[in-house]
Amino acid sequence: MSGASDCNRCDAVCCRLTVVLQPGDDVPARFTDVTEAGLSVMARDDEGWCVAIDASRMCCSIYESRPDVCRRFVMDGPYCREIRADYLDRGGRGIPLVMY
Repeated sequence: MSGASDCNRCDAVCCRLTVVLQPGDDVPARFTDVTEAGLSVMARDDEGWCVAIDASRMCCSIYESRPDVCRRFVMDGPYCREIRADYLDRGGRGIPLVMY
């Protein structure tokens, strides 16, 4: 991808990544899950999206208490661009907009 990415049109691909919770993360328990390996992670819905996404506003519903790894994720940084490019190469589709 060349040039700056338009975060307003982002498919929130980062919200499909596995987010391992760290000590000190203050995420409400209803948004968490435990893997078979015993790791505490952000839960995902049936389609693989983080359950903390507010689909009507296309943003994180727990932004103020999001995990540290999410806080360190740099929008439009090299890793962001890499996972977005990979997603688009696989024929990625956006999160359906849900109207309430």
